[in-house]
Amino acid sequence: DAHNPSRRCPVKTKHLLLLFALLPAIALMGCEGETGPAGPAGADGADGADGANGMSPSVCMECHNDADDMQIQLEYAMSGHKEGLYVDYAGGRDSCSRCHSKQGFLRFAAGSEAEVIVDPAAIDCATCHIVHPDPAAFGVKMTGPVEMIYDPTYMLDFGDVSNLCANCHQSRRAEPNIAAPADSFEITSTHYGPHHGAQANVLEGVGFAEIPGSTAYPTSSLHLTQGATCVTCHVEYYEDGQGGHTFSPALAACNDCHFSPDEDFDHGGVQTENHAKLEELRDLLVGLGVVEQDPEDMSYHPVVGTYPMVQAQAFFNWIGLEEDRSLGAHNPAYFEALLDNSIEALTPAP
Repeated sequence: DAHNPSRRCPVKTKHLLLLFALLPAIALMGCEGETGPAGPAGADGADGADGANGMSPSVCMECHNDADDMQIQLEYAMSGHKEGLYVDYAGGRDSCSRCHSKQGFLRFAAGSEAEVIVDPAAIDCATCHIVHPDPAAFGVKMTGPVEMIYDPTYMLDFGDVSNLCANCHQSRRAEPNIAAPADSFEITSTHYGPHHGAQANVLEGVGFAEIPGSTAYPTSSLHLTQGATCVTCHVEYYEDGQGGHTFSPALAACNDCHFSPDEDFDHGGVQTENHAKLEELRDLLVGLGVVEQDPEDMSYHPVVGTYPMVQAQAFFNWIGLEEDRSLGAHNPAYFEALLDNSIEALTPAP
């Protein structure tokens, strides 16, 4: 606009600024000349230390080959860990995440405090395994003795990598008479009990309510003394969809030790007998009002209230052994003593 000088100034200023911005580049282009001749070679450096030999490809292929990878993945696809059971429900909770999510367990294994996990993930290979350890072994995390949650002074040691399993598969609470010694005990939640998988306690034979009775409690676990642990029974064998990384018990492992041709885990009728005793104890607790059945899903749970100590102890034993899910296979003598003495304590005298 020729009649408005103020509108022409910004245009000129813009052009000047652009010119100034380009000046360094123009100057550099103008100063660059031809490359001169190379100077003399420098002196050789001092010899360094020999480096370690690289890992042989054969070491990697012990795990990373199509056959092994596929087999492990197929086995793991059948496991509850792969399915991510309860991850959505408990994996994010600060008090549950250490066992119900990958992130929570990794924090626990690293010695960190529990915290809320915003986006919990299911357990995978790297949760339990040290993925690239010493090339000679594919190790697992946390193989040392386990500090029990119900009693931090008790250190459980299965003597093999089964200790890894015990970090989670254990009771989270002490039995009532240890937790709050008194003549009575208050059950404050319909979720009360050892927890849903106290298998390590059952196998070791500790942590349940050893109510006095006519059946003696064993002083040791027969299975453990014979080398039967989580790993030897659930992982080392794989046959017909059992064992291996399915983590289901392998019948072949049981039969090899028992020198028997059993077609199920009911060796000598132990599971049948204990199933009947679990139902008998449950029905006694229902009759006393300690337990009731949910009419919608037909499950059983405790009734919130205060009960004589022995009734609370008997309930603790019933729910803990029910949720062990082995029907006594983990530790037959301990299982039997707990059931027999709990039933005896609740049965009215003739």
